Amino acid sequence: MPLTFLTADHDPVGPAYEPGSPLPHDDRARWHRPYRLGSWRVAAAAGVLLLTSYVLISAVIIGLAGQLTGATVFAAVAALMTVTALRLLRMGVWVSAEGLRQVGPLYTVTLAWPDVSAVRTAQQPVRWLGLPRTVQGQALVVERARGGTALRTQLTTHNADFLNRPEAFDRAADLIESWSAEMRGTQGPRARG
Repeated sequence: MPLTFLTADHDPVGPAYEPGSPLPHDDRARWHRPYRLGSWRVAAAAGVLLLTSYVLISAVIIGLAGQLTGATVFAAVAALMTVTALRLLRMGVWVSAEGLRQVGPLYTVTLAWPDVSAVRTAQQPVRWLGLPRTVQGQALVVERARGGTALRTQLTTHNADFLNRPEAFDRAADLIESWSAEMRGTQGPRARG
């Protein structure tokens, strides 16, 4: 089963990317994550899948021992762990011609481009790897057109995708701002100081 969200053709520096082009993909109708997954996110998902294999082995052993109820419970836990690992890999910001989508651990928010008033970076306290501890860093802020409220901060310089990779964060933020500017028909991203 190919995991298209992990392949190089979905990466902004992949073969389809032309330098200077704000939209690196020909197919604007498909949802794309305009950045590569970080090693922390991949490691967390791999750890969950490793634990899942132990739970599945336990389910088989319990099933062979004749305890079908226990085996079913362990198999259900393994399925839940697999879904969790896949959700970890899907989390982030996605863009297409339709709009902008933020995928979180338990939520998905999709905004059409007319419903987005601004996409910008801001210097603010951000969570370190999603934990309660906060540090000073940059965050990509997406503001709604109605009400002027911002979506939950999904991309930061200290999340699982960009920890110790500030250049990758800058590139991803610029690409998302470019998508927003192109699709909303406004000016390009602001220069960083």
